[in-house]
Amino acid sequence: MGQVFDKLQGKEWRQKQIRKITDRVYDRVKIQPATANLTFGDLYIAVLLVYNDINKLLPGPHFDPPSKDKVREIIKNCDINFDGEIDRDEFFSFIQQMTAETFTHVSQKLILTMVVAPTVAVATKRATEGVPGVGRVVQRLPNFVYASLVTFTAMWLQNLGQDS
Repeated sequence: MGQVFDKLQGKEWRQKQIRKITDRVYDRVKIQPATANLTFGDLYIAVLLVYNDINKLLPGPHFDPPSKDKVREIIKNCDINFDGEIDRDEFFSFIQQMTAETFTHVSQKLILTMVVAPTVAVATKRATEGVPGVGRVVQRLPNFVYASLVTFTAMWLQNLGQDS
């Protein structure tokens, strides 16, 4: 039950989850125990790992990782102490900047599918009354069943569009 309340807190919960992911990737990529920071090569491997996870776990189209030039540009923005390497805290900021656009795209698509589709379904249920044959069936369905069917159909059509 506590996890549900954590999720309702919104931004803080997301920040904590992103911190867990970045710490896991940072520890996985940090090859040289003598240095505490990540070099450019290590960072690019980390970016590839993060985008691999994004493509495996998040719904939506395949997201290509950014180019090496884009990674260099973001390193300049995140390297607070100007040593040319990224420490654990800078890495958190780096990954947030690197994936901001991707998460915005995924969030918009999820909102469209999971909020707008059921709302439109329930709002337009009355419009089906005049359709011969279909109107009777739709009117007999409970609202939650009809909204679920419309949402499932919207998700199915989105997936068909991605495969093309």
